Amino acid sequence: MKKLKNVHPGDILKEDFLDGMGITPYALAKSIQVDQTRINQLIKGTRNMSADEALRLGKFFNVSPEFWSNIQTRFDLEEVSQSCGGSSTRL
Repeated sequence: MKKLKNVHPGDILKEDFLDGMGITPYALAKSIQVDQTRINQLIKGTRNMSADEALRLGKFFNVSPEFWSNIQTRFDLEEVSQSCGGSSTRL
């Protein structure tokens, strides 16, 4: 069975929220008062979602901050599981 790609919160942010709502990373950054670099790093998957970002994004998109932090936690757990050579379902 083929293993699915581990989904980073930046993937969800880009595909489901920004692209889906027609919002640019620049417009989002201005609206939530963060540097555009932070948003770009999230989208590229080179930055993990902080609690501050989860709060800001939750408020902006009218979802709970836990929505974002749970995606980050799931991503982190899967990354650690893969690095240990196992599956997160066996932990």
